[in-house]
Amino acid sequence: MKLWKKVILTALGLVLVSVAGFCAYGIKMYSDASGTVKGVYESIDRTSKRRDAAVNIDAQEPFSVLLMGIDTGDLGRTEQGRSDTTMVVTINPKEKKSTMISLDRDILTNIVGYGTEDKLNHAYAFGGAKMAIDTVENLLDIPIDNYVSINMKGMKDLIDAVGGIEVDNPFEFTLDGITVPKGHIKLDSETGLAYARMREEDPEGDIGRQRRQREVVEKIVNKVISLDGVSKYRKILDAVKENVKTDLTWDNMVDIQKKYMPAFKDIDSLQLEGEGQEIGGIYYQILDPTKLYDVQTNLRAQLGLPENKDMQAKDNSNYNNYVGGNVTGSYGSSDTANNYDYAQDAANVDPNSYTDQNVADEGQYSGGY
Repeated sequence: MKLWKKVILTALGLVLVSVAGFCAYGIKMYSDASGTVKGVYESIDRTSKRRDAAVNIDAQEPFSVLLMGIDTGDLGRTEQGRSDTTMVVTINPKEKKSTMISLDRDILTNIVGYGTEDKLNHAYAFGGAKMAIDTVENLLDIPIDNYVSINMKGMKDLIDAVGGIEVDNPFEFTLDGITVPKGHIKLDSETGLAYARMREEDPEGDIGRQRRQREVVEKIVNKVISLDGVSKYRKILDAVKENVKTDLTWDNMVDIQKKYMPAFKDIDSLQLEGEGQEIGGIYYQILDPTKLYDVQTNLRAQLGLPENKDMQAKDNSNYNNYVGGNVTGSYGSSDTANNYDYAQDAANVDPNSYTDQNVADEGQYSGGY
């Protein structure tokens, strides 16, 4: 069975769910929400190499959040998994603006701490949230201040908890027995996941899929902000408490709600896309160095950081290396992982000892390229 591609709950949603509930329902709701946040809190022992000091949310400094959708939690999957959906959000309260950028799972990049070049989504499988954060930070040349991850069961529960979302679907399609009709429709958990997952019938392929993922994220955030979302606070908290992890504390969330709200109302959606190329028989996305540098500069500006011209030479060097077929990861030098049937053997994988063979190629795992 093909594995649907998850949409991710943004940190904005988690923040607003908790604090809006407190404002509407008082002390009891405050207790429920803060208890849920304590349950999902999971700190990471790391220090960003791209900040001189940790970001000060209380002082309303711009900050960034890495958002990851993890391919476990449903369909019998309990192993560590991979971050098949990756987004970065920068929040700038002074400009009253946020930027949300999607990163393709197949981007070829340096996996920081693993000593290899590989697909971006393998960083989480090899080293969890810490390695994923370090890898994205290195790729985008910005500090990653916080993270939020959600697994696929959490996404399904969350869509139902907010009462579904409405979209304008340009054409009817069927995916794994789930039909999503054309037109202005309301999506529940099943159709919502199909809408976010579908790729092969989209004329834009994975780029179109990622655009729909960002749309679903924004629709969920809007429902959470609304009074309708507040009235369903208990369902929303139940949806996230077992399926979300974040290093944002309850105090962080209270400060964000008080001081960053205007920035949530203007979200600029971007897509970091490359050019498809096979290296050693494996499909990768190779990023154009000029486009990558433009994105890096844009995000740095959103965080109040100066342009880093040294990255131009580094991006060009990486590009020339990759287009020349020089990849140090197992996927560029061996087809061992290609022959590993993840769907059949997932139950035998030790989640604490991911190796090159434990991580299945996207084609075997999800009917990908």
